[in-house]
Amino acid sequence: MEVILREDIDKLGNRGDLVKVTRGYARNFLLPKRLAVEATDSNRKIVEQERQAHLRKEAKLKGEAADLSKLMDGLTLTIRQKAGENDQLFGSVTAKDVADALAARNFTIDRRKVQLDEPIKQLGEFKVPVRLHKEVTVEIAVQVVKEE
Repeated sequence: MEVILREDIDKLGNRGDLVKVTRGYARNFLLPKRLAVEATDSNRKIVEQERQAHLRKEAKLKGEAADLSKLMDGLTLTIRQKAGENDQLFGSVTAKDVADALAARNFTIDRRKVQLDEPIKQLGEFKVPVRLHKEVTVEIAVQVVKEE
């Protein structure tokens, strides 16, 4: 069965693609969740209009993310944490802490956009990538210092 995708689906295709799937997959998963529509001429026109609108919106979001990345480029955050001997932190610095430090500098960034692989557990300076858009990522220097 041929369907037109309305969303990007991993290992299947991107928005607006015409793909061939089994009837059961289309009937039981794609169509009820409105991830795809049946491939008819009228549906092709509708999906093409949706795709054009989505591309315009995506371009606007990417432009805004690029502007924000220019503002954040070269930014250094200082986070104070309690630490013991050997520069080991009693707690850890997480993505939420980095997002809160950005909020203190008037950058409202969701903590899920902070790409911290594992929490920081030592004093020092670290490069933390922040993914503002799927194509725009900026690196921020985070300095973890001992709280006096």
